[in-house]
Amino acid sequence: MRALRLLEWKSEPLLTEVDEPTPGPGQVVVRIGGAGACHSDLHLMDEFEAGVVPWNPPFTLGHENAGWVHTLGAGVTGLEVGQPVAVYGPWGCGVCARCRLGIDPYCENPAGAPVPGGGGGLGLDGGMAEYELVPDARHIVPLPDGLDPVRAAPLTDAGLTPYHAIRRSWPKLPPGSWAVVIGVGGLGHVGVQILKATTAARVIAVDTRPEALRLAEEYGADLTLLSGAETADEIRRITGRGADVVLDFVGADPTLRLGAAVARTVGDLTIVGIAGGTLPVSYFSVPYEVSIQTTYWGSRPELIEVLDLGARGLVQPKVTTFSLDEANTAYQRLREGSLEGRAVVVP
Repeated sequence: MRALRLLEWKSEPLLTEVDEPTPGPGQVVVRIGGAGACHSDLHLMDEFEAGVVPWNPPFTLGHENAGWVHTLGAGVTGLEVGQPVAVYGPWGCGVCARCRLGIDPYCENPAGAPVPGGGGGLGLDGGMAEYELVPDARHIVPLPDGLDPVRAAPLTDAGLTPYHAIRRSWPKLPPGSWAVVIGVGGLGHVGVQILKATTAARVIAVDTRPEALRLAEEYGADLTLLSGAETADEIRRITGRGADVVLDFVGADPTLRLGAAVARTVGDLTIVGIAGGTLPVSYFSVPYEVSIQTTYWGSRPELIEVLDLGARGLVQPKVTTFSLDEANTAYQRLREGSLEGRAVVVP
């Protein structure tokens, strides 16, 4: 079969021929119907080198995957060949306290995982191929009626990651509250939808690109602001006190400073983007009792909830599809910033 593989760090992936996978006991092979192209893949291609993460190339890209059950390994029950499914992307050890709750991104025994701190498309072969081998059937989530694999694929990361970040702040988002979304890209535009679908907060979207703000308006943002020197003052004027929850989907120095400047006392500032910025914190540098945290992906139970929102039409990432032959074009458009929403490769 054909697969888009990263053969070494700091290189462009190549479309190559590899053997079709065969499942062992407890494993599942999925015929891929959609594989999301994620901005984090660009970090693998452009920036990572040996030692940054506890795994190395070569591997097939694609960690946002959905399709149909193709073959079942011995002992797998509860799934049927041909059944539409999503693949839960982070693969932990399966036995630690966190993994037993379905919170594989925070696995406390990474040495026992199929690949430490990674998964399909992140150290092991992912879904930018005709088929993907999933090493444990517990990572397979059946799709609800009304949701096809192309629309489901980006929900496994671009939906799940902002959903987890927002869900943990639900108590701070009652009627009368304000949420600020910084960066309306592949994850941010989904974050706007999740806020509108699951909370009563009013949403302010901030970006440097007018087209991104138009996308935010399309998906329900109450207000949009072009990022600039006066943005923090404008948000404080609009809210009267600051934002109860700030979600930074960029994570650069300027966006982190903006988030800290507009957070309300006892608010949340959640850093989702991995642009590499830093935020010095001291006693007087942020409002009192502001909680600052990073998050990584989300839990398997949360993925089930996200897929339900997708099936009901409440959360629908803007999708542009590409063939497997066009996968590198999708990544190039991501690199250029010329792609709205999410790219999904359809093998």
